Order: sequence, then structure tokens, then C-alpha cells
Amino acid sequence: MTRARFLNRHTPPHIATLVLLSGLGALTMNIFLPSLPGMARDFGVEYGVMQLSVSAYLAVSAVVQLVIGPVSDRLGRRPVILAALSVFILATLGTLLAPTAAVFLGFRMMQAAVVTGLVLSRAVVRDMVPGPQAASMIGYVTMGMSLAPMLGPIAGGALDEAFGWRANFVALGLAGLLVLALVWADLGETGQRGSGSLADQARHYPELLGSRRFWGYALAATTSSGAFFAYIGGAPFVGAEVFHLSPSAVGYYFAAPAIGYALGNFLSGRYSVRRGMEPMVLAGAIVSTLPLGAALALDLAGLSHPMTFFPFVGLMALGNGLLLPNANAGMMSVRPELAGTASGLGGTMTIGGGAALAALAGALLSVESGATPLLMLMLISSAASIPSILWVMRRRKSLGI
Repeated sequence: MTRARFLNRHTPPHIATLVLLSGLGALTMNIFLPSLPGMARDFGVEYGVMQLSVSAYLAVSAVVQLVIGPVSDRLGRRPVILAALSVFILATLGTLLAPTAAVFLGFRMMQAAVVTGLVLSRAVVRDMVPGPQAASMIGYVTMGMSLAPMLGPIAGGALDEAFGWRANFVALGLAGLLVLALVWADLGETGQRGSGSLADQARHYPELLGSRRFWGYALAATTSSGAFFAYIGGAPFVGAEVFHLSPSAVGYYFAAPAIGYALGNFLSGRYSVRRGMEPMVLAGAIVSTLPLGAALALDLAGLSHPMTFFPFVGLMALGNGLLLPNANAGMMSVRPELAGTASGLGGTMTIGGGAALAALAGALLSVESGATPLLMLMLISSAASIPSILWVMRRRKSLGI
């Protein structure tokens, strides 16, 4: 990197920087999932309490996204991302030093600041390129980012077995420091700072909420990704208590949805410009839903096994990989000058819905129930994405757009 580039704070970032920035958020979500049952035993609490590190974390992430979009439209992408990464690193140190589950969960909620990277990496892309091109680039960014959820649980399970669950948070802290240094050096300002107050920025929310296109894209993203968040909330329990898998084995099985998601992202990057955003969203919704129906049918037939659960979730994730880059780009195309606000508001809906589904999954599951409640919840959520995008497509057709 040249000195001129280092000093130029208005230079758009390399795509690798956006990949790593997004990947840190994904890694924070899932690296410790294989450790959840053991963490509950270590702190002397029920699994449902430690599961709050997923569901409550998602809820706080939703609030962060609601605020961070308008803030970044007003103050710029770069300073907001740098501040959020600093908070994340301090919070990670707190999780390592926490003496009780309550203190751990408090610092875990602070770690939600890292979701800023996920939200604003999409806004940075939309700052740089328009419409379907943004969907294509987001697809490639998230394809690279999907290495984190692919490798995170595998590494987390191995670190747990070798050094204990706190090793996962040591790894997160080191990763946070590396990403902070990279963002400082490479991520220039891409947004145009607003001239009004944050209250003025917030007044644009009704314009987005009154848009049928925004609602269609946002609801499709919320319901489709909701199936995945339900999986995150329930799969560690299913793997450990229903299928009796070790933490490292759960980590390996968690690679299945990451592989599917990466493939879906690749296809989005390749075909979004050619096919258009809405047809890609519809294709992703269908591809996500059908495998879950097959998995539930097999489960109800008594064929409950890791190989009839995790691979089908991998196919669901392939559909998510098709749907989400296009839905996110669609949300931000409604008002391009408010890309950060749209990304934050849509992200709040997505993560907020995910938090509720993750908590519900944790509450519904028991050893006696097996994986059935989780599969039913995932299927219902995924299927709802189909009418969400059809609603928009019919409206556009009626208007001749």
C-alpha cells in the first residue's frame, strides 16, 4: 500500500477489506456456538440462559442497525465503522474476564457493535455502484465473507476442546484488532455526509416504510434469513443433545450451511445483473423452502439423523445466498441517497425477526421433541418469503414497470 493511498481517506476500499469487515460480524455470531452447552455448565446455568448470547445479541444488533444507518448517512461510513470496531474489541475483552453468566451476557450484548460492519459494508457497496451491479458485488462480498461461518464453528469446536471456550473469544479479539488496523488503512469515505441533523435523517424513515418495494424486499429478507437464525438458535442443542455430537463434530456439520450460502452468493454475483433482482429473490425463496419441507418430512417419518438435517439446511442456505444480496440491494435502491438508512432499517427488521425466532427455537426444543419443532419453525419462516416478493412483482407488473 502506498503512502498516498494510506493518507487518502476518500479512497474506496478494496473488496477484500469489505469481505473481512463483514466476516468479523459473521464470525462473532457463530464461532462459539459449539461451546454453548459447555458454557452453560461452566457458568452453572441452564442452556436457555446461555442461548441468550444468541437471541439477545440479535435483538441488540437490531437496535444498533436501526441507529447506525442514519448516523452513517449523517457522519460518514468510515468514522462510524472505526468507532464500532473499537467498542467491539473492548467488549470482547470483557467477555474473557466475566466471572458470571450475567456479566458475560452484558459484554456479549456490547459485542453487537460489530454488526455495524455488516450493515455499512453493504452501504459502501451501494455508494460505489448502482442497482443490480450492487447486488452482484454484494454477492461476491458475502461469498468471501461466508468463509467465516464455514470455518468459524469448526475452529471454535477445536479451540474449545483444546483450550476451553474462552479461546474462542481470544480469537475474536485478535481478529477485531486486525480488522480495525485494515479498515484504518484502507477504507476511505464513500458516503456523502448529510447536511441536516440526525433527527432530519430519521424523518426519512416514513418515506421508506411507505414504499411497497422496500417492504417486499425487507420482508423477503426477514423471513428467509429468519429460518437461518432459528437454526442458529436451535442447532447447537439439536447437535449436542439430540444427535449426541461433540463440539468439534457440531462445528464440522455447521460448515454445510456456510458452503451452501457461499455457492448461492457466487450465483448471485454471476447472474443478478443478467436476471434482475426480483427474479433472483423469488428463486432464492423457493430454493430455501423446498429442502426444509423435505427434511421435515423425513424427520416425521422417523428418519432423524445428522445427515437428514444438516445437508438440507445447507440447501436452504444456498437459497439464502441467492435471495439476500438481491433483497439487500433492492432495499437500498428505493432511495439511493439513503442507502445507509435503508440498510440499517432493513437490517433491524431482519435481525429483530431473527432474534425472536432464535429465542423461540431455544424455547421449543427438548430432547423428547428432537429436531421437529426447529424444522417446522424454519419451514414456516422460509415459506413466508415467497408471497413477500410475489407481492412486489405483481405490483410492478400492474404498473408496467
